[in-house]
Amino acid sequence: MKNLITIFLSFSDDETNEYNLKQFVSSELVEEVYFVNDKNKNINIKNVLNVDSLFSTSTLDKILQKTKTEHLIFITEEGKINLQNISLLKFIDTSEKNNSGITYSNYYLRKENTLINRPLIDYQFGSVRDDFNFGSLLFFNTKIFSEKLKLIDPNYRWAGLYALRLAISGDGLIVKIPEYLYSFEEKTKQTDEEKHFDYLDSSNAEKQKEAERVFGDYLKNIGAYIYPKFEDIYFSEDNYEFEASVIIPVKNRANTIKDAINSALKQKIKSKFNVIIVDNHSIDGTTQIIKEIANEDEKIIHIIPKRVDLGIGGCWNEALKDKRCGMFAVQLDSDDIYKDENTLKKIIDKFYKEKCGMVIGSYQLTDFDLNEISPGVITHTEWTNTNGHNNALRVNGFGAPRAFYTPLLREINFPDVSYGEDYAVCLAVSRKYRVGRIYEPIYICRRWEGNSDADLTIDKKNKYDYFKDTLRTEEINKRIEMNKNVFK
Repeated sequence: MKNLITIFLSFSDDETNEYNLKQFVSSELVEEVYFVNDKNKNINIKNVLNVDSLFSTSTLDKILQKTKTEHLIFITEEGKINLQNISLLKFIDTSEKNNSGITYSNYYLRKENTLINRPLIDYQFGSVRDDFNFGSLLFFNTKIFSEKLKLIDPNYRWAGLYALRLAISGDGLIVKIPEYLYSFEEKTKQTDEEKHFDYLDSSNAEKQKEAERVFGDYLKNIGAYIYPKFEDIYFSEDNYEFEASVIIPVKNRANTIKDAINSALKQKIKSKFNVIIVDNHSIDGTTQIIKEIANEDEKIIHIIPKRVDLGIGGCWNEALKDKRCGMFAVQLDSDDIYKDENTLKKIIDKFYKEKCGMVIGSYQLTDFDLNEISPGVITHTEWTNTNGHNNALRVNGFGAPRAFYTPLLREINFPDVSYGEDYAVCLAVSRKYRVGRIYEPIYICRRWEGNSDADLTIDKKNKYDYFKDTLRTEEINKRIEMNKNVFK
């Protein structure tokens, strides 16, 4: 039975089953093929496993009980798959050479007989988000699968596979093959935008809570879990001429910058505030628009950096090091606007009330003309005061608008990039300080073709995802080190 594989396919109620079966039954490397059925309807056929949920611990246990081979493949979503024996041999060879618990590869997405490259990113220590993209095919070493499954809570209904993956990754046993070893035609289609907000969908709340428990246990096992004992901050305005600064980094946003500035200027607070606009060498008329408004209102501070190679993070650092920066630095993207004149006041009140290092609000998604678009208001209610700072490592963002106690940011500094720079500093602040949350929409986020993250290519999306995983890697290591020092 050496090197033989047991195949487990997501069950479909159409011709997909027969199509996929033909891919494997003729291969001398395949011992047996099973279909995993989670359709809420029992199928009384020998090679069908009827399960409660595709990724539950009990499903993984059923898969293991049926596996008598050294390796198993789990096709984790419905769709037609194509691969050859040479691909199976490559999976076997890579797994055995690296002693990997999970092996995955690049693949082709098949759409209407066209093959589209789907390169995947390498797994690293910080690749802990539960929506990490392995593609549709996971190749397991059965022995490692069995050993790690014993460590998993048997009652997980949805997050069993996530828990198993984290357990395997703890020993560095996840390997990517940088070759395109199969093609896959998706049966269920979902846009990247829909996938991005999946974890905020109320219908997925129970699944997310379970994934949060899984991830919390993982952080405890590796020594990175932080218990909710935060340092209070007592604010003093003595060293600040301005209580708050609205920070707007901008480059080539002639269509939107005026709206953003005006929404900042109309804020009503009792103390002094300013609007620091870091104009990153715009060439489309943005600079002139800013100058004209600045000539009319002394609240505007127009900064053009000496360097011409700054990212958004570098622009934020330019604003922070300016002596006119207020005690609170409040984000406003050049595409967006504050919901009304009370946004800044609500943020400042939250700082004082909760003595926190950072405040994050809720936002409303709209099109360019401010018509609400799906999924509407994003509140991040998955955040809890007791575990939000840990769970933030699992999800892809904190929310908006983001506001910070300026002295903290001057210590941390933004990474000089134009994606994930905010996530990096939010993780760093939440490591030690309380995060205040505002669960009503105070910010309007415009989605239009000019957004920097609109219509991302797969290469750029992979670059962004890999960078965020790198931030998680760094942050998890810092939390492990901090806990070592605390418990010495």
